[in-house]
Amino acid sequence: MQMERFNLASSVEAPHFIGSWMIAPTSLCDDLVAFFEAHPENHAQGKIAGGLNPASKKSLDLTIRPRELQQADHRPVRAYLDALFACHQDYLRQWPFLQGILPQAHIGSFNIQRYEPGGHFLKVHSERTTLASSHRVLAWMTYLNDVPDGGSTEFIHQDLKVQPRRGHTLIWPAEWTHAHKANTLGSGVKYIVTGWMHFPASSLVD
Repeated sequence: MQMERFNLASSVEAPHFIGSWMIAPTSLCDDLVAFFEAHPENHAQGKIAGGLNPASKKSLDLTIRPRELQQADHRPVRAYLDALFACHQDYLRQWPFLQGILPQAHIGSFNIQRYEPGGHFLKVHSERTTLASSHRVLAWMTYLNDVPDGGSTEFIHQDLKVQPRRGHTLIWPAEWTHAHKANTLGSGVKYIVTGWMHFPASSLVD
C-alpha cells in the first residue's frame, strides 16, 4: 500500500491565529511586577506537567487563584484582567466563529513568572495535551518588562519569535498547532503573566 502527499490549494494565506496587542496604561505591568515582588512567600520554582525539571523550565512562579481576586491587595491583578478582557473581546471580533462556541470564557488559576539570566522554558509544549487540560481553548500572556537580551517566545510551527516588550499581550489557540518555547534569557530579568481561557463548566476544577 502506498500514499503520497497531495497539496490543497487555497485562495487566502493561512492565518497564524495569534492575537497581538499593546495594553494601556503600561503601568499595569509595573503594578504586577510590584505585586509579584511583594509576595515572596508565595513564590515557587516553575514546574512542567511532570513536576520540577530545571532543564525544561527554569523560572520563579507566583500562582493566582480566582478565589483570591477579591482580596484588597489583588487590585492590580483585577485591573490587569480588565485590560486582558478587552484583548479577548477584540480576538472574538477577529474570529467570530469562536464567539459562537465560546461566548463566555472562564479564567482559572494563572501565574506571574520571573526569569533570571539563564532562565527559560526550553521544552517545546502546547497548552492542551492531556484530558486534564482538554478544557483549555486559548492561552494568553503579557510581557511585563522590556527584554533586550534573549528570552523570546518561539512558536515553532509558525516560524515566529516574539521578543518581550512591556505591555505586549498575546492570545493564541491552546492546541498542538501552537507549540512553543521560551528561549534562554541572556541578561537582566524577564517578567510575564500567563494563563488560559477555558470552557465555563471546567471552572469547577480550579
